[in-house]
Amino acid sequence: QVQLVESGGGSVQAGGSLRLSCAASAYATVYCMGSFRQAPGQERGGVACIAGDGSTTYADSVKGRFTISKDNAKNTLYLQMNNLKPEDTAMYFCAQDTERVRWCGLRSYQYKYWGQGIQVTVSS
Repeated sequence: QVQLVESGGGSVQAGGSLRLSCAASAYATVYCMGSFRQAPGQERGGVACIAGDGSTTYADSVKGRFTISKDNAKNTLYLQMNNLKPEDTAMYFCAQDTERVRWCGLRSYQYKYWGQGIQVTVSS
């Protein structure tokens, strides 16, 4: 059974940093994995993704501030978030594709499995 369990969220002041972790089932990181977020009243949007070969894609709003990475041996996805802004406040979700190993995308329909989400709050 596929499981995605997020950790590392919390509250931080603007300019601070957080690192989100997503523990996945065995071999999950062979496939594209993504990080998404959803603020109240807004649609879920893609933040970053990483393909099986390690290539990455970022939303324009987080380029230069967020870094997505993975540890294949630990089946874990990471999202390092630096220079956080109040507009980064949202529920963050990790997601796993089951078909693509390259050319990951930031559209939610591309991912089959989802974590339960974790809250990130950035205060000004």
